[in-house]
Amino acid sequence: MEERARTEEEEMTLEEAFVRLDGMVERLETRGIPLEESFQIYKEGMELLKKCNDKIDTVEKKMLQVNKSGEYSEF
Repeated sequence: MEERARTEEEEMTLEEAFVRLDGMVERLETRGIPLEESFQIYKEGMELLKKCNDKIDTVEKKMLQVNKSGEYSEF
């Protein structure tokens, strides 16, 4: 089942990931949440955030930049 969760996270759009992260933050802000559960949510959130950063880095590398001569080049 873990492999399925990983696949779902990899296929998740950035917008979906941000919504999920927002839900995690709300759960962490809930009073009375057990410490162990808060650590697990935090860990999952950090892993998801890393995947988001990786996706953003990939997109940035694919973006094209117009150079001085008017040609497109990747950066």
